[in-house]
Amino acid sequence: MFRLEALRGDAAVLARLLRGMPRGDSHAQALSAFYGPQSDQYDRFRERLLAGRAELIAGLPLPERARVVELGGGTGRNAEFFGERLAQIESITIVDLCAPLLARARERARHIPQLCAIEADATTWQPAQPVDAVILSYALTMIPDWRRAIANAIAMLKPGGVLGVVDFYVSPASREAGDGVRHGALTRRFWPAWFAHDGVRLDAGHLPALRTMLPQSEVVEARSPVPYLPLARVPYYRFVGRKPLS
Repeated sequence: MFRLEALRGDAAVLARLLRGMPRGDSHAQALSAFYGPQSDQYDRFRERLLAGRAELIAGLPLPERARVVELGGGTGRNAEFFGERLAQIESITIVDLCAPLLARARERARHIPQLCAIEADATTWQPAQPVDAVILSYALTMIPDWRRAIANAIAMLKPGGVLGVVDFYVSPASREAGDGVRHGALTRRFWPAWFAHDGVRLDAGHLPALRTMLPQSEVVEARSPVPYLPLARVPYYRFVGRKPLS
């Protein structure tokens, strides 16, 4: 029975994905129309699609009583990846424009009291005081003005605070030696076209911009499987950058 229900849930998500991102009067309305019908199955399906989240969070250096913000944090699922380290975290603020996913985050807050969900724009929202860490987990590819989102994330960090990013990407057409993986032409054409149907924008400028804005950083580049595409492996990266002390 569980297997049958899981397959039905996958079918509902896949049907929504095949229909693509709808148009809306605003980005928030488009997100809610797209993710609302699949919000019940969102976390379970994305466990198999959004790789590297647990590893990113495990690698974030956090002080005691850390204040953490996740921009584009959706359902708040990533908070659970902190595990035992939740005890040392003072607050986790989830910022997103998608009301149906934030409703899931507020349900999650029942057993994670530090978690707070705020419906706001990741490019403009600012906390009352600087924070120790900001996370962007598969969010930059969903934010049209992604450069502004990165700048906003860095602006809310304390000096010495860290920005952690994990997301799909494709490399620039050419990279200098030592500057990361270079993808072939097929990868650089196929995956942006594939994901664009659902409003996910793979941009070769993401990782170079992050490296430029936070040079003190560590990057891991890899590929992950895609549900129901057994031979496909989509590129993704994990980035952890530290804001300068001055």
